[in-house]
Amino acid sequence: MIYQYKFEKILSIKEREKTDALAKYNAALKKFEEVAEKLYKLLKKKEELLEFQQEKLRNGLSVQDIRHHQLFMDNLEKLLSLCQQEVIEARYKMNTQRDILMERNIEVKKYEIMKENDFLEFLDVMKEAENKEMDEISIQQYLSKGVR
Repeated sequence: MIYQYKFEKILSIKEREKTDALAKYNAALKKFEEVAEKLYKLLKKKEELLEFQQEKLRNGLSVQDIRHHQLFMDNLEKLLSLCQQEVIEARYKMNTQRDILMERNIEVKKYEIMKENDFLEFLDVMKEAENKEMDEISIQQYLSKGVR
């Protein structure tokens, strides 16, 4: 007798859902890392620009250059604000995908545990059937020897 798990199709569907969820989570994680890296570079650029501006102010700077730097800083601040919003959204999507992945993992684990328990039950039934068969063989042998 061959073992056949009654929920095999459901288990394979759940495993496929888990694989899909993992792929979506990895994509969300990659997107978050890219956006976070972009934010880091912008912050580093702002820091370097501030240091450069402070150095220029110590050495003397024309009003036109100060305005130019201030306008550039304002634009950089807007860019930073947008990038921070992107990071927040990417983090939210990544966390959502992680939660979905964890949920799918739990579902697959439940079906795997059910399969394992079902298989152990199948083995018990097979062992019981084998024992009955052995008992029957023993009885037949006893009867055949007793008849002689």
